[in-house]
Amino acid sequence: MDVASAPGVSSHPPYYSKPICSSQSSLIRIPINKGCCFARSSNLITSLHAASRGVTRRTSGVQWCYRSIRFDPFKVNDKNSRTVTVRSDLSGAATPESTYPEPEIKLSSRLRGICFCLVAGVSAIVLIVLMITGHPFVLLFDRYRRKFHHFIAKLWASISIYPFYKTDIQGLENLPSSDTPCVYVSNHQSFLDIYTLLSLGQSYKFISKTGIFVIPVIGWAMSMMGVVPLKRMDPRSQVDCLKRCMELVKKGASVFFFPEGTRSKDGRLGPFKKGAFTIAAKTGVPVVPITLMGTGKIMPTGSEGILNHGDVRVIIHKPIYGSKADLLCDEARNKIAESMNLVS
Repeated sequence: MDVASAPGVSSHPPYYSKPICSSQSSLIRIPINKGCCFARSSNLITSLHAASRGVTRRTSGVQWCYRSIRFDPFKVNDKNSRTVTVRSDLSGAATPESTYPEPEIKLSSRLRGICFCLVAGVSAIVLIVLMITGHPFVLLFDRYRRKFHHFIAKLWASISIYPFYKTDIQGLENLPSSDTPCVYVSNHQSFLDIYTLLSLGQSYKFISKTGIFVIPVIGWAMSMMGVVPLKRMDPRSQVDCLKRCMELVKKGASVFFFPEGTRSKDGRLGPFKKGAFTIAAKTGVPVVPITLMGTGKIMPTGSEGILNHGDVRVIIHKPIYGSKADLLCDEARNKIAESMNLVS
């Protein structure tokens, strides 16, 4: 059953014995001789008239759903009426806890987004020349850490974000030296997370989708930096990615994971996958948790063309040591979750 509900729904037609948006039940009983409508209470009468015409329309991003069967409000208690029980995959989708309000996109945010793309694009074109020039020397003298390339990447990220938002960094003293191999993990809220993390100046290898490597300039820079490619839906690629990361760590390089696997759409912390912590447990290197806050509000997931006003906070936690991936995963996630709850 495809239903999109609006957060403003406060009442339901009288023939529903229970609220249809309740998160406590995933079964909805609908009389088959009556239309189904989801609308604000002020538009309820209009929706009932439209139900008899079998109309389906969208208003303000809300799906209006009607059965093409005539609705008679005076036969609600007809004993001959039958009901059909259907299961909704979106049970509880309209509760305040499970919705994420999308702010109205302002013209200033769009203009800031365009300016951000211009600054990042122009600076990338200029700095890629330096990276290409120094690449042969990097391969000869620093094949695994590639500090020179990461310095260029830090310069690029700093130039890109400096005019648009400020970054408050806490816990810089917890960062290991660039010569110490580590496994860094962080929550993932926005495309801006990469810029913010690159501005820290640490030489770590990110994990990235293979499709990004074909983008001119950006893809070239990622290849020269040693970013590890990954095909998300390919199990063999996932195994090769973990092997590559383990090899890099053993050679003295650091790797960076977003254990959630993807960007959060509502700002909440999702479950962690254990791949990063398995590498740390098997190689004996520390795990450094990092909390990112504010990037999701400035550039929400799915709205990479806009840039809202705001500030970003980065909290670098103390390194975690251990030989069991499960314990490392739980401890790292708890630290990130606690800091997010304290600030919010």
